[in-house]
Amino acid sequence: MTRIFLTLASFSLSVAAIADEGMWTLDNFPAEAVAEKYGVEVGDEWLRQAQLSTTRLENGCTGSFASSDGLVLTNNHCTWGCIRNLSTAERNLSDEGFIARSNDEELQCPGEQISVLVDFEEVTDKIAAVTAGMHEAQANEARKAELTRLESACEAASDGERSCEAVTLYNGGQYYIYEYKRYDDVRLVFAPELDIAAFGGDPDNFNFPRWCLDMTFLRAYEDGKPAQTPNFLRWRAGGPQADEPVFITGHPGSTNRLLTVAQLKFQRDVTLPLWLLRYSELRGRMLAWQDTSDEAARVVQQRILGYENGIKVRRNQLKALHNDGMIERKAAEEQALREAVAADPELAAAYGEAWDLIGRSLDTHQNFYEEHLFIENSAGLLGQLFSYARTIVRGTAEREKADGERIRAYRDTALPGLEQRLFAARPVSKEFEQLQLTFSLEKMREWLGPDSHWVRMILGNEAPNALAANLVSATKLDDPAFRKKLWEGGVAAVEASDDPLIRLAAAIDPGARELRSRYEDEVEAPRILGEGMIADARFELYGTDTYPDATFTLRATYGAVEGWQERGKTIDPFTRTSRLFERATGQRPFSVPTSWSKAREDLDPDTPFNFVATTDITGGNSGSPMIAADGTLVGLAFDGNIHSIAGDYWFDPSLNRTVGVNAAIMLEALKKVYDANFLIEELTLAD
Repeated sequence: MTRIFLTLASFSLSVAAIADEGMWTLDNFPAEAVAEKYGVEVGDEWLRQAQLSTTRLENGCTGSFASSDGLVLTNNHCTWGCIRNLSTAERNLSDEGFIARSNDEELQCPGEQISVLVDFEEVTDKIAAVTAGMHEAQANEARKAELTRLESACEAASDGERSCEAVTLYNGGQYYIYEYKRYDDVRLVFAPELDIAAFGGDPDNFNFPRWCLDMTFLRAYEDGKPAQTPNFLRWRAGGPQADEPVFITGHPGSTNRLLTVAQLKFQRDVTLPLWLLRYSELRGRMLAWQDTSDEAARVVQQRILGYENGIKVRRNQLKALHNDGMIERKAAEEQALREAVAADPELAAAYGEAWDLIGRSLDTHQNFYEEHLFIENSAGLLGQLFSYARTIVRGTAEREKADGERIRAYRDTALPGLEQRLFAARPVSKEFEQLQLTFSLEKMREWLGPDSHWVRMILGNEAPNALAANLVSATKLDDPAFRKKLWEGGVAAVEASDDPLIRLAAAIDPGARELRSRYEDEVEAPRILGEGMIADARFELYGTDTYPDATFTLRATYGAVEGWQERGKTIDPFTRTSRLFERATGQRPFSVPTSWSKAREDLDPDTPFNFVATTDITGGNSGSPMIAADGTLVGLAFDGNIHSIAGDYWFDPSLNRTVGVNAAIMLEALKKVYDANFLIEELTLAD
């Protein structure tokens, strides 16, 4: 029986390789499968160059170096926070676009960071050694402490020149320390108008054909000068050809392909419905508020697009999890693995308990899911201002502990990035803060009930809108100097502060910590142990010739420029510039900027605009370079088609597609629409 299951597993893995499936770590890239399918060689040198040319944005996106002087290409939607923070009521950079025609004109993005993976080390054996023989909760604490120690040792070994982060792969099957070169001074160089960057808005989002110039240039600086970045990607002016193999390097955020069926059903029945109910209503309130003033519209115009994107993702994830056929397939695969484990006495003794551990963790979590969500995860206290308050109250207390005993968000290696974000001079709209806080307090009362001790503690006798108005109007946390003074003053300054949001965060913190501890001990610890067991069982039975779920760590995926069949029609892999103007209505979201209307006669109507490829990506890959086999950049990933959303759980090679901006239209626009030849000259174009 075991041999039968091994054969089934091996067949599944071979199909994955044939189907362009997988977000592969660069040390385990399936070069032989690529060579067999596409006839191209992807060697260690190619992968190393791609690694050092690919950047990570700390806001959850990817980018790539485009020159030796720190120029970084990414998506426009990955820089909305920067653009919004640099805009004013008098100058809306989102509507107007932005071009810095010299380094002196480049604008620093408040709190933004860019990092590059330079090295990594597996530490799985070290984690196994410190957790051996421990109960699950004790092992969870020991694991975190050891990861913190390893991160600190890594940074010390680099004399502070590198930032080190612990990485978990295969749901606990492997642990690594990743070493990054980090740039803390990031400046805006070029951004097109939102109307062309997000042409089609929510109706076109996750659809194809598309016509979006979703690109932006940033620049990394060191010591006040453009960073020297010798590893960058050359551009191919013509973009890719049909059926040409392409590769994507980037930092996919998260996937759930290795979850158990019970975990998938928990997402389907508990997590996703509540998320959709909350954020669909919040979007509605934002749409109503934007009509109250021009300033309100400016504050939320990008945020609304972001929420609409999230709602469409979650809605289609929920739809995927209601696909009985796919759930049955997952259940069959899981049953095959469980029976293979049970058939071997040694495997059964080592890993047979895994699924029961995960099931127990889910049952426990469901008992206090809403409390944990609304209080410890702050879903009942939305907004940047309360986030600042929570960070200051909790962070000052955590800094008094030994490094290995802290919540990991406040470990020494995390503090530089945290402090940069905390002290950044980002403008805060108190009206928008009040809207968010009012909404979230109402939802907290609705879901926890008016008799909840949390509701009584936070609201007392006040209505949510009145409490939100009082808290937001009286706080000084929108002032970065005030935040810095409290942070540097430590626990004493926090205890002495009469700021109402600080006092609220301090009042909530003891109980919130109890919820956190309960979650870590009763939900996280057995889940991590169970997932690690399943990962080890897979390794024992199937080997390591497969890919881990996405974890916002560097991955590479491969495929080809190829359309698909939809309702009996063939979807061409390319769109052309001419159709952009034919689709324009003059009204958002199908409004073409004035700059494009003026340049229409100069633009080549046959220029490829957007295109699709069979590459396997997910959120976090936004801004990823799309690279040809010769190492040249041919496109910029910015979306997937609607079928790709189910890729969080499984990959359908016949339908899943990446949507990219063609290098041809990026260069055409820079030259003919924006008169930005100086940027083209900085790029290195392939022969």
